[in-house]
Amino acid sequence: MMRIAIPVVQGHLALHFGHCAQFALVDTDPEQKSILKVDVVDAPEHQPGLLPRWLAERNAQVIIAGGMGARAQALFAENNIEVVIGAPADPVEALVQRYLEGTLESGENVCDH
Repeated sequence: MMRIAIPVVQGHLALHFGHCAQFALVDTDPEQKSILKVDVVDAPEHQPGLLPRWLAERNAQVIIAGGMGARAQALFAENNIEVVIGAPADPVEALVQRYLEGTLESGENVCDH
């Protein structure tokens, strides 16, 4: 099993992960390229550097985001969480399916810090 974290707003990717109110935690079977379960959880109060540790404690192995600063990317790497940035504001299930199939294109980092 692989757990993928996605910052969400109304079922779609929230473009700035650090200020989103909720995360989708998506349990997947990478071998079968299938989604097993989607849980939407409230994000903790925003504090710089907290989210990588918080998501690691929830066993996230990948985060798909629209934008993310360099410091946050480094903190995710320290927590052994793969970062995919530049994703579009698409529905969670569509993003995860494309990631599992290897067709999710990383785009431009929409974060400017």
